[in-house]
Amino acid sequence: MEGTVFTPCLEGMKHVKSEQGEMLTMPFLDLCKTLFPVLDKFGAAMTIVKSDISGNITRLEKNYLSDPEKYKYLYTIVQGEIESGTAKGSSSCTNGLLWLTRAMDFLVELCRNLVAHQDWSMSQA
Repeated sequence: MEGTVFTPCLEGMKHVKSEQGEMLTMPFLDLCKTLFPVLDKFGAAMTIVKSDISGNITRLEKNYLSDPEKYKYLYTIVQGEIESGTAKGSSSCTNGLLWLTRAMDFLVELCRNLVAHQDWSMSQA
């Protein structure tokens, strides 16, 4: 597949929702993984971010793999933890998903700033 380092990310976005619009767990996690080569392009500055993202993906994958049919949708993971009273725990999948999506939001804004302000340094972006 030709394109840029972002091409796999853009392709993956087409597959993260079910026909009903629900977020599918594994396609979402696979999409998040496609950002690793992007992070590698930033060098050592993103090592901690990459490690944090990887840890949260691993936590969610482990939960998904415990019962793939039950945890097909991200919502069911969160819903189950809310019902069991474990959602607010620091090692919960809900917490991992929260930090994973925050990291994704951060990376989107970082890339937007780098494109919009090409004269900015990384710390400014």
